Amino acid sequence: MCDKLLPQIKSPEDIKKLDLPSLERLAQEIRDRIISTVENNGGHLGANLGVVELTLALHSVLAAPRDRIIWDVGHQCYAHKLITGRQDRFHTLRQWGGLSGFPLPSESEYDHFGVGHSSTSISAAAGMAIARDLRGEDYNVVAVIGDGALTGGMAFEGLNHIGSLGKNILVILNDNEMSITNNVGALSDYLGRIRSDSLLYQAREGLASFLRSIPLVGPPAAKLAHKIKMTLKHMLPGQFFEELGFAYLGPFDGHNIAELQRAIRAGIRRRGPVLIHVHTQKGRGHAQAERRPERYHGVGPARAVNNGGLSFSDVFGRSLVRLAERDNRIVAITAAMRDGTGLGPFAEAFPDRFFDVGIAEQHAVTVAAGMAKEGLRPVVAVYSTFLQRGYDQVIHDVALQGLPVVIAVDRAGAVGDDGATHQGIFDISFLRAVPRLTILAPRDGSELTAMLAWALEQDGPVVIRYPRAEAKNTAPCEAFSAGRPVPPLEVKSGRDGVVFTFGPMVDVALEAASSLEPDLSFSVINMRSLKPLPGEFIRAAVDGKRSVVTLEDHALSGGFGSSIAEMLLEIGDSTLLSRMVRLGYPDRFIPHGSIERIHEEYGLTAPQVAEALRRAADGPRLHVVSGDSGCRV
Repeated sequence: MCDKLLPQIKSPEDIKKLDLPSLERLAQEIRDRIISTVENNGGHLGANLGVVELTLALHSVLAAPRDRIIWDVGHQCYAHKLITGRQDRFHTLRQWGGLSGFPLPSESEYDHFGVGHSSTSISAAAGMAIARDLRGEDYNVVAVIGDGALTGGMAFEGLNHIGSLGKNILVILNDNEMSITNNVGALSDYLGRIRSDSLLYQAREGLASFLRSIPLVGPPAAKLAHKIKMTLKHMLPGQFFEELGFAYLGPFDGHNIAELQRAIRAGIRRRGPVLIHVHTQKGRGHAQAERRPERYHGVGPARAVNNGGLSFSDVFGRSLVRLAERDNRIVAITAAMRDGTGLGPFAEAFPDRFFDVGIAEQHAVTVAAGMAKEGLRPVVAVYSTFLQRGYDQVIHDVALQGLPVVIAVDRAGAVGDDGATHQGIFDISFLRAVPRLTILAPRDGSELTAMLAWALEQDGPVVIRYPRAEAKNTAPCEAFSAGRPVPPLEVKSGRDGVVFTFGPMVDVALEAASSLEPDLSFSVINMRSLKPLPGEFIRAAVDGKRSVVTLEDHALSGGFGSSIAEMLLEIGDSTLLSRMVRLGYPDRFIPHGSIERIHEEYGLTAPQVAEALRRAADGPRLHVVSGDSGCRV
């Protein structure tokens, strides 16, 4: 048996020493390693399996890390990590203190740009190319972007700018016909036509080469040559990219290493912007992932146990279907996250009222605003971290006009293994500053169902945020009155202090407070509405209490705890501020790891919260917030 090649690869320089059969062997070993690691740790499987040959071709031709390779989104960086000196740590992928599941410059000199959201690579490449030329340096800048990410508006902004600059930049379009689910839109159709016209492209290139070999002299020949050039241009399937100022090469077989090497070398030899169109198969080498790539985009560990409970996303999707059966004005919008946000059942039940706009969160929010302006009841389902991209549209297109758009913010709070780029811990801070916006947070599935029904009856915009977690209680609850704000609920009464919290953190607070009985007695308030806050209720809740505690799975800066502190000032009870404890995430980006590990690290488990409550009841103190090891003064 031949020795394994992968353990011998310490850097891309070792790749360059291998012949083609060895590179093909290495590709299979890389796939095996990726599959086994993802089975243990979870991760992005399909996209990574699809770019193994492309990664090897890039590193065998380019001189990394001098040459810059920028991976868009980062869902496809595992092979890159394996051949750039990180094999020994690859088993720690997505684990606390281990390798990130995305490119991370602090992790390796081969990771030139930190990513996690889509459509950024082309703009980053443009910036690097400009810096290179201003400094008089000489290296290649390569952006690798998928066809799904290319639907993001920022990608077109980057293409447009690069085309006007004429800089030497290589864009690799990794076309696997997928984003997270099947691609949608005119661009996807266009790329499909290019793929089907590959023979036409080859014929055009052959004809062009032949004509270039014929000596032509004089004005008539020059005129003829120009006509031929224009004719060939319109025969070229990649005309769209050429109109933007790019030389288009492709499409090429993304699993043929030799063909990819030739294409990359040809792209480097050309001056100016070059786009190489590569056709790959998402999930390549994994039978199930090849058949159902949408199911193998991001997967959990094989050992993970599914207890059969419904997630908040599931409850949201099913509830929306039931509401839409009674109200034909309800429409649903997602930005390439149909199944992730629980909208699969809605799409099946109401295909004419379901809209997947692709990776285009800004468009998703504003198209919802247009629908609402014309009398529909749109619901935009989006992850918290991706809503950041639509913030301007939330302000100007929805809230400023007071339009009845419901924004279902999924994955709010810590999301775990995807790390800093995906933690949904900023939405309260940036949303609560927006006038006319109501922000709700359900404790469980029952409250989510009731809040969704309430939100769809309002005349203005409503945000409902919920975590990536099981919705423990799905039994019907009493409906909220459409004419009044969603009220808070005291789930436990107490004499010594009060805990204001929301969402599943209510259960953590309840467990913590109950564990202190009978020595200490804390009230626990499920706020349910984070904006507006009920001033009179809060005044009554803090009356006579020795301490006030806020608990949130969110950043402390500008978060829920800050809003309670502001309310205490407004109601004239500023003395309690000296006895206030805020529990949440400090002013830093939260790294990857399990949600349980993250909560433990930042003092948000029930025993840690109980200790914080005990300390809060000791008497006046300086302002206390949670930190890396529980609470600190």
